[in-house]
Amino acid sequence: MRYPVDNALFQWEEGERRLREAPELERVGLERACALVLDELRRRLGSSFTVEELADLYGAGADWAGDVVAGVGVPGEASCVIDASFGRYARAAANFGGGRRRGDSERF
Repeated sequence: MRYPVDNALFQWEEGERRLREAPELERVGLERACALVLDELRRRLGSSFTVEELADLYGAGADWAGDVVAGVGVPGEASCVIDASFGRYARAAANFGGGRRRGDSERF
């Protein structure tokens, strides 16, 4: 079963917001953890993927990403790092442009 892309995008945007709003001293470690999760996403999905494929990976469970974050030993919620990482990686999807899936806009 496919994970709803709109739900995923909302959660990923919330993760980005929470990461931005984290205290500066915390944010340094959170950003380091985010970079490691992004590296693992690249390894798992490669450079050619769709937003739907990324959402499906997210929906299948991101325990592996939680393990990556825990390995860094940063304070705060792992979920904000995971969500922000998926949101950042979504920008590289083949069908993503300007904060939405391509093809979602109304036709003129």
